[in-house]
Amino acid sequence: MAWWGFPFTTDLAIDLGTANTVVAVRGQGIVLDEPSVVAIRKGARPTQVVAVGREAKEMLGRTPSTIQAIRPMREGVISDVDVTEEMIRHFIRKATGRVPLRSRILISVPAGITQVETKAVRDAALKAGVKEVHLIEQPMAAAIGAGLPVNEPRGSMIVDIGGGTTDVAVISLGAMAAYKTLRVAGDALDVAIQQAIREGHEIMIGLSTAEKIKMKIGSAHPLSQELEIDVRGRHIRAGVPRSITVTSAEIRDAISGCVEDIDGAVKSVLEDTPPELAADLIEHGILLAGGGSNLLGLDDHLHEVTHGLPMRRAENPLHAVVQGVLVAVEHLDVYAELLQ
Repeated sequence: MAWWGFPFTTDLAIDLGTANTVVAVRGQGIVLDEPSVVAIRKGARPTQVVAVGREAKEMLGRTPSTIQAIRPMREGVISDVDVTEEMIRHFIRKATGRVPLRSRILISVPAGITQVETKAVRDAALKAGVKEVHLIEQPMAAAIGAGLPVNEPRGSMIVDIGGGTTDVAVISLGAMAAYKTLRVAGDALDVAIQQAIREGHEIMIGLSTAEKIKMKIGSAHPLSQELEIDVRGRHIRAGVPRSITVTSAEIRDAISGCVEDIDGAVKSVLEDTPPELAADLIEHGILLAGGGSNLLGLDDHLHEVTHGLPMRRAENPLHAVVQGVLVAVEHLDVYAELLQ
């Protein structure tokens, strides 16, 4: 009998991300991609969910005093088990159209996750009604999803920049020869932009606005033609709405500290990589994955930081992890040893 057991079960692959949760179903592919946000009614016991996903994200910063819109995942791990449980249950129901009583899932987690954090992920999924839960490390899943030969005796390096964590790993023969998980990623860039706008212009903006700025004009390397964007927020001293214009050079300076942290993680993993595997990277280079890898100029920046190593992005950076989880689900005989 196959690992996924008896008939009438639903086999799911989940990328439980800080910013977004992506669900794929065996035989169907990706069926859901929504923000990891839940709106709950304050003070209600048990937890009373008002909205989940896109609808809840639209409420961030706009809720009345009786409702709270929260992100139950922080820096790649669960910060609120009860709300995460409700979120997982909602997403599985939406993805499969039914209560997840006999569903079995494979969930991706950061490489540097602790045993306590691992247990929190597993418990949240089991309490949501799932029958069986298995975990796979995100850099491994991203490498599989991007088509890297993870089971071959060849060094493959991946930099996976998500919402809460950046995972950097060199993989060979189905294992990570060197890796580092950095709790600096897309969310940290948003916070840095928010702070820079407040300090440089005395304008308060929300994190959703900061994220839009990052996606539109954020960059890690000087651009051939610098960009600009109009930003609206509340003036700190006047207390009234105000519009300003910010440039890509200004935003690049704002996020430079976060980018340097990612540089440090990449250098650290390269220093820990065995020489023979490091030599493979000269030819095959580094693969960039995750939503954060779409930051303008990041490939050129890391090319310089690594003294000329080739860089390439995954064909679908946002979904590389969940695609890898799904591949592992569908070819368990090949990838069974990679599961926790």
